[in-house]
Amino acid sequence: MGKKDQNEIKKRKPNLIEDTFFGCTWREVPALIPGTALAVVVVVAAIQLTNLMNNALGDRGVISYIIVAILSGILVRNIVGLHSIFKPGVGFCLKKLLRVGIIMMGIRLSIYNVLVIGAWGIPIVILCILAGLIVTTYFTRLLKLPERLGTLIAVGTSICGASAIVATAPGIEAKEEEVSYAIANITIFGLVAMFAYPYLAHLLFSESTTMVGLFTGTSIHETAQVAGAGLIYDQTFQTASNPTAADAAMVTKLVRNALMAAVIPIMAFIYTRRSIRSGASSGGVKINPLKLFPMFIIGFIIMAILRSIGDAGIDGGSNAFTIFSSGSWSSVTSGVKQWSGYLLATAMTGVGLGTSLATMKGLGIKPFYVGLFSATIVGVTSLILVLLLGPYVKL
Repeated sequence: MGKKDQNEIKKRKPNLIEDTFFGCTWREVPALIPGTALAVVVVVAAIQLTNLMNNALGDRGVISYIIVAILSGILVRNIVGLHSIFKPGVGFCLKKLLRVGIIMMGIRLSIYNVLVIGAWGIPIVILCILAGLIVTTYFTRLLKLPERLGTLIAVGTSICGASAIVATAPGIEAKEEEVSYAIANITIFGLVAMFAYPYLAHLLFSESTTMVGLFTGTSIHETAQVAGAGLIYDQTFQTASNPTAADAAMVTKLVRNALMAAVIPIMAFIYTRRSIRSGASSGGVKINPLKLFPMFIIGFIIMAILRSIGDAGIDGGSNAFTIFSSGSWSSVTSGVKQWSGYLLATAMTGVGLGTSLATMKGLGIKPFYVGLFSATIVGVTSLILVLLLGPYVKL
């Protein structure tokens, strides 16, 4: 094989199937193994360490293994260091394994619960997004920061963290350092919220895991951070209700994610129009809203539909899908639930392994203020709306 052929193989982009499952070509899949294996090892070690600590304390569930896994990942990344060989696999955990885990979480809920939580989540999500966008834009101008940076922080805080930032960047022609600053900014406050909000939510909404989920799902930035907060709550406070806090949080967050397809093009349009008026730009890059819609939301809904159909068969005195008896169907759903937890735990470890404190040190103080104000107003808005609307959510 000549050098030309080798270069073509190296440059080839992944096809639809490759990109969906791995985010790279088949030939690049082996590069994912070291980082993925590292995350799995950290998860297993975190589970064992958590069990030892909880046994020593005499009360299981006091410490969540998700917290231990994330903190262990952060320590490994910032004390030992993360060799470049591990980075592709860590990215795979954060992107692909996270989405598979979220899809599998759909088996934990009936489609009725998904629709009810989602419907009540819509007004809370929309008002939180508007509050975040307005406050971030205001403080960006007040502190005279670059409008591109303010736009990135706004969409990252209001909608979907780093995913929203990366999706918005081309449409407003953002610079690489602005993207990095914005991601570092929302990562700081997202991590703080992920660790703190489960305990705040328990203090305020301990009578309703649905309200806990609505709050964490609308107030925390990243999808991974929302999943982490929900799992931390369920493990720490030993949630026994259905839906769990993690279930309600994920449905609410998926509503936010879906709105990326509407909010990001609008923000890009507003930025471009202002830039043209000021003479700073002749026009931005067009954004296709359909490409912004997170397809794993569809997978989550399909799993909830499958769960509902299977349960209906059992409740009707027959088998689930005419195949699974009551016991077999219970084993199937329990197995999917368990593996969704393992996959999400591995993704959470990827969050820790991907958190570089050195990068955050370079974040200027003014963008920090903008991120702080924005995160605070979104959290307060979510809190007030959940207190007002949460009691009416009946499942």
